[in-house]
Amino acid sequence: MTAYGNFPGSRPRRLRTTPTMRRMVAETRLDPANLILPAFVREGVDAPVAISAMPGVHQHTLDSLRKAAVEAVGAGVSGIMLFGVPEDGKKDARGTVGTDPDGILQLGLRAVREEVGDDLVVMSDLCLDEYTDHGHCGVLTADGRVDNDATLERYAEMAQVQADAGAHVVGPSGMMDGQVGVVRDALDQTGHEDVSILAYTVKYSSAFYGPFREAVGSSLTGDRKTYQQDPANARESMRELALDLAEGADMVMVKPAGPYLDVLAKVAESVDVPVAAYQISGEYAMIEAAAEKGWIDRDKAILESLTGIRRAGAQMILTYWATEAAQWLGRGRG
Repeated sequence: MTAYGNFPGSRPRRLRTTPTMRRMVAETRLDPANLILPAFVREGVDAPVAISAMPGVHQHTLDSLRKAAVEAVGAGVSGIMLFGVPEDGKKDARGTVGTDPDGILQLGLRAVREEVGDDLVVMSDLCLDEYTDHGHCGVLTADGRVDNDATLERYAEMAQVQADAGAHVVGPSGMMDGQVGVVRDALDQTGHEDVSILAYTVKYSSAFYGPFREAVGSSLTGDRKTYQQDPANARESMRELALDLAEGADMVMVKPAGPYLDVLAKVAESVDVPVAAYQISGEYAMIEAAAEKGWIDRDKAILESLTGIRRAGAQMILTYWATEAAQWLGRGRG
């Protein structure tokens, strides 16, 4: 068809003509400061251990964790979220090593704070699953159910020891009812009023967690569907959000990120606190696997996936590519 006169009257392509033009009019900015690095610290190893399902990600020693933290600071990353991986023989039904002041997560927290001080926001995963011999996020009843209220008592203990070890932020992730309020009370009553809570407000029972279970050496058999959310539900997330805010959450999170961008957008539109999203292990593994096959451009896919999460409303993104992506963005590749 031949164009005549003023047809078409509107030409959006004018704003796409050059890289500089596209950058100038971009509606979404991805910055290193938006990124948080999840990291695993493992007990009883003398060198980093590769995670087979997550190419490029390792279980750290204390020394390599220190180096990863320094590298993240240098790239402009804002935070690091630590997960502890204890020796199997130290796991028990109550996750005792999770509240041991000398447990591996607490040692990791101290090491990172000693290394980088306040240059990174040091965050700790507050959950029992890494430390229980049954792999669930809480204490079990005699018939094998997760006991919500008994678990809350353990979370209160965890909050105190993690704050004592130097956490700026604790992230209660077990999806127990009332967990944010109990953790807030525990922190306030032990002189840790300045420690923030990043609530895992929306955490779905997802098939995309698979590689993470290798990363933390999970002992889980079965599933967590009685406490993590049903992927079919969205309104339920808003109820969880209201409860966490009422209990004192300083920040809220949606996990996973990519499959739940609709929920993330709804949460972000509804609150006046910072919103995070966790780009989880399965999301990471899919891009890495497709790139390894030559099916996609790895670097472009990483940045596109992160931009999509940011566009949906996440102010903070937990991603295993945090340091690498931050280095790219610092060189103007975003």
